[in-house]
This record gives sequence, structure tokens and C-alpha cells, in this order.
Amino acid sequence: MNESAALPEITSDEKTMATLAHVLQLVAWWIAPLIIYLVKRDSKFVAFHAMQALLWQLILMVLWFAAMIVWFFTIFSVVFSHAAKSVPSQPPPPGFFLGFAILWLAVVGIMGVNLVLAIFYGVKASRGEWAAYPIIGRWARRVIGV
Repeated sequence: MNESAALPEITSDEKTMATLAHVLQLVAWWIAPLIIYLVKRDSKFVAFHAMQALLWQLILMVLWFAAMIVWFFTIFSVVFSHAAKSVPSQPPPPGFFLGFAILWLAVVGIMGVNLVLAIFYGVKASRGEWAAYPIIGRWARRVIGV
């Protein structure tokens, strides 16, 4: 698909705003891509990159909430199971620490993926490329109508 024939030339300002949509998600989460999308939605290039970053941040938010639910369920189940025992001085079961380690590694992994995606697609946007996140890119194209 040759998008350059159907779309106007990408300006330096558009490249900068698209890059900022990706990079600023590292510090401003979903807020920066949303603001950039709302301010520059007349530019298909900026809107596409901002929408991708916004959709990615929404997915991350769902993952964070799921991790918090698992974490709170684990903590409360250990606390309540220890409170019901007659000898409360016993340490938590070994599975608790394994679960904590797995959850911690998942959180660090998600943060690493977020960092890599933001930098990689930010560089692509700064070059004027219509680089799309896997799966999310198709969603963004549908949302903005490219």
C-alpha cells in the first residue's frame, strides 16, 4: 500500500508532534498522546501516531489494573489465611514469594516493552514513517480513517 501517494507531504512540525506522542507517553502516560491527538487530529500522520500511543497506554492501564487485582487478592488471601490460624507467627507459604517474584518480573517486563516501543516508534515517527504497532496500528488506522 503506497500511502505517500494518497496523503500530503509530512511537515517537520508533524514529525515532531508524532515523535512527542510516543516519547511523552513514558512520563505522561495516556495524557500526552490524548492531548496531542486532540490538538493535531487534522493531521492524519500525527493523529495516527498519537492514537497508537493512546491505545497502547489504554492497554497498559488494563494490564496494571489486572496486576493490582491479582496482587491485592494474593495479599489478602495470605493475610486472612494467617489470621485464621492459631499460630500466626508462621511465615507466608513459599508460593507467595514465587508469585511476588513473577508479578514483579511481569511489571518490569511491561515497563521495558513500553520503553522500547516508545523509543522505537518515536524514532520512526521522527523520520516521517507510518510505522504501526502490531495489531494496535490497524485499530488506530480504523479510528482515524487512514
